[in-house]
Order: sequence, then structure tokens, then C-alpha cells
Amino acid sequence: MSSLTRRTLLAGLASSSIALTPCASGLFGGANSESSKESTTFLEITRTPDSVTAFLGLDQPLRLNRTGERWEAKGIRVRSAAEQDGIAIYISAAGLHPTHIHCRWRVAVPLGLLVSGDHWERSYGDLHWSCLVPERAMPWYFLTHDSRALHGYGVKTGSGSLCFWQIDAEGVSLWLNVSNGGSGVELGDRELHAATIVAHRGERGDDPMAAATMFCRKMCNAPRLATSKIYGSNDWYYAYGKNSAEGIIRDAELMSSLAPAKGDRPFTIIDDGWQNKSAFPDMTVLAAAIRQRGVRPGLWIRPLSASAGTSSNLLLPEERFGARTSRRQDRAYDITVPEALESVLSKVREAISWGYELIKHDYTTFDLLGQWGFEMKDQPALPGWNFHGRSRTTAEIIRELYAKIRQAAGERTILIGCNTIGHLSAGIFEVQRTGDDQHRTFFLLDADCVPITAAIPWSCSKQWLDLIARTGTVLLVSPEPEAVKDEQRQALRDAFQRFVSADGHAYPLDWQSTTTPEHWKFEKGNGSDHEKKYDWYQDSGAWPYDV
Repeated sequence: MSSLTRRTLLAGLASSSIALTPCASGLFGGANSESSKESTTFLEITRTPDSVTAFLGLDQPLRLNRTGERWEAKGIRVRSAAEQDGIAIYISAAGLHPTHIHCRWRVAVPLGLLVSGDHWERSYGDLHWSCLVPERAMPWYFLTHDSRALHGYGVKTGSGSLCFWQIDAEGVSLWLNVSNGGSGVELGDRELHAATIVAHRGERGDDPMAAATMFCRKMCNAPRLATSKIYGSNDWYYAYGKNSAEGIIRDAELMSSLAPAKGDRPFTIIDDGWQNKSAFPDMTVLAAAIRQRGVRPGLWIRPLSASAGTSSNLLLPEERFGARTSRRQDRAYDITVPEALESVLSKVREAISWGYELIKHDYTTFDLLGQWGFEMKDQPALPGWNFHGRSRTTAEIIRELYAKIRQAAGERTILIGCNTIGHLSAGIFEVQRTGDDQHRTFFLLDADCVPITAAIPWSCSKQWLDLIARTGTVLLVSPEPEAVKDEQRQALRDAFQRFVSADGHAYPLDWQSTTTPEHWKFEKGNGSDHEKKYDWYQDSGAWPYDV
């Protein structure tokens, strides 16, 4: 099988399962549960922490002393401030260079509680519910369920630190990573707004996913949502960079022939490989050719990638990769250097000048921090390196990059963040690839392309196509020419029509009992609700290998 195997397909589905709105029943606490307004398992953490420890490196802890809502010691001060819907955490450290702040709330956590955590940047098919795992780092937020009610705890989007939670039988911890790269930040005289903590207290009988959605809306007050339906083609999962202008035009013609006559027009997105000038002689002409076929042109870019020979003064240090020497050929611009940032943004402006209406930008988390999200665990950046500019935290640097990309792209361009940090991109990008947060609360979810290739059984791809079309999430397909026969054409035509006209909700009924939900419910405003079971495993079960 190719890079996109049946296992990858299932992983993409799993990533979307926690991100759809909202369900009427779940494994726990459905509409028929015993009616009560009380739940005793809510954890009171939207208050001043019970203890705070600062770190000047993880081997240099500094226990802070409390005075009211302030914690201080040796020049570091942490203060909490009550807000309308949460509690803000501020940090000052004149003359010192902190890397982490650890906040701890001592609360009795009942055994038997189910817990679900988030991911640093995108989900990898591993979001799930489990028992208490005390050492587990849960980035950004976590949910609990006690068979009666679902509660949510997290930090608001756009925070000034990279945050993760832990929960154990004796309390809850919040780690605020305020590092600059893998070293301490030099805040100087300014006070850093590190995070704002919010929580959602569920009630017995509430629907679990509806409660989760409500909580996600509390974390993100102002999402940026596209006003049009986003669907069409992306060539990656059949071309893998071996593409051409002729192939892209073929994709555009296919999309045009299958799209509904009325409604939003589809996109044809050109993925990696377009940099080959012999295969793509003129990107402006190509964008116009796509548009002439009644299709909207989109383009993939890797904005932080720097060419060989770029001055080291403009680059991030290789030390961010740690011992992974094979990755050191991935040269990336240090966006704290103005000249390097301008090189990054020029790539975005160039794509817009060519006439592309959608930009899918990729690799920014990997290029900045040297790791994929699933590798980060409790360390989003490995220790021992820093950005050239050390006055801002990594979270602040990333958030500003996203804002600058938006500014360079303009207000009318649709931005898809791929390998981007959802909690920092919310409110800036319209779409997040395999986003791990609730659909239409942070952004639109893109559950990854539906592969229509010889490498994936059509029986699997057909089901995935049907499901994504019904969910209202972004629907992109990778149609290998040899694999698109009459049956596939008709399935695509039906899926596009269903997608463009969809006006209801889709949600998994078994999202709390499996990473790959099979049982789904579809709601429509006219009352024509129905349920459907998908058979992801076929006769042989799930594919366990990466090959």
C-alpha cells in the first residue's frame, strides 16, 4: 500500500469523531438518564491555585510563596485575576528567564472518572476516553465524564503560553510552558498574560457532545468561519508530489463536471510538487485555467522552508531537532528575525498575486519546533535552543506568525492550517486540517482528503466519502485518474450534491467507547433524522501496520 493506507484512513476518521456537533445520546448520560441538576464530580479550578512553582529549566524549580492572589519568590511573580467567565494567569520575571510555571489545585478526584484530552496541534487518530492516567499530558483542555454529566476544563484560545493539564486522584495540574524555543524567555519588565482558565459545569442528563461543544465555544469567543462551502480536490494522496499542470487541469475539469449546477463552486488545490518548473511552467496561467473551468484555485505552501545557502543568521538552529540528525536538512526561517519573516510572508503574497483563492500552509509546527505533534508529549520544544529574539514566548511567536500570514493573505483568502496549532490558530484561519476541536466552534474541520486510489479499497473510501459529505465538514478528495470509473463518478456527484445542500448535524453515537466510531446519527431541521452504521474494518479487521 502507499503512504495513505487503510489504517491512515481510519485515523483520519477517528480524528473527526470528537469534532462534530452535537449528539442527542452517547455512551453515558443520554436523554433518558435520571433527571437531576446536580453533579458532584465538577472540579473547582477557576480560582487561585493552591500552589505555584516556577522553573528556570526543569532542573531548577523555584517554589513561590502566596500572598492573596499573588505568588512570588526571587523576582518571579505569578498572579491570578478573576474574569467574567474564568481566571487569568499573569507572569512577571524581571531579570530571570523562566521556562515553565506549574499551577496545582488540590481537589479530590473520584476514581472511575473517564477523561479525554486534546492534542498539541492536530489529532493523529488517537483522541480517546480513558481512566485516570496521572502522567498523561493533555494539551490545552480536558473533558471528564462520570456517567451522569460531562465537564470541561481548559484555557482560552490565543494564550501566551503552551499549556497542558494533568489529572490524578488528588488534584489537577496546569503546566504553562513559557519558554522561548527550548530555553527561558526574557520578559524584561513586561507582564505576560500566560493563559485564561475556563471551565464548563455540566448537569446530569445533558447530552455529552452538546456539553463538549458548549465548552469549546467558551474557550473560543470569536472563531473565523468561512461563509461558503469548501469542497473539491487535492492531488496529494494520488500524486505525492509527482504532479503536473496538466494533471491539475484534469482534476479541475473533473470537479467542474461533478459539482452541482447551483451553489458554491468547488476548489482544485495543488499540493506539494508545483515548485518543479518543468511540470508547472506558469502558476498564474494555471490559476486562470482552473478558474476558466468554473473551479476555484487553491495552493499548498511550506512558508518557513528555506533554501540551501540561506544565511544562518536567518535560520532556526539545528539543535531544535535534538538527536534527530536526519532532520537537519529541514532548514527553516527564524521568524523573530524581520528579514526572515519577510521571506516567509513573501511566499504567501506571491501565491495570492498568482490568483489563488485558498492557501493551505503546512509544516509550520514541525519547522519551528523540530517535532511532530505526536512526538511532543510534555515537551513541545526540546531543551537547549532559542529563537534569535528571546523576548517572547514560543506561543506568542507562533500566534503572531499566524496573524502575519492572515494579514499577508488578505481577508478574502481562505486559509487552511495543516500541521498548525489549533488553539493558537482559532479566530485566524477558517479551516484546520484534522482539527481536534469542535467543528464550527474554533474553525471548520478538515478531516483530510478522501482517497480514491488503487491503494485503498473502494468500499472504504466510498463510506468515508458518504460520511464526510453528510457531516458538513470540509470535503476534499484525491482522485487518481485510473481509479475514477463510472461508479466513482456517480458517488462523487451524489456526495457533492449532498454536501452543498446539507443543512443539519452529524454526530457519532459511540464516540466515548471507540477511537473509530461506526454508529452515526444525522439530524435535519425537517425532522428526517436517521442513523447509519459504517463498516470500517471489513472482514479482516483494522490494519495494524504503517506500510
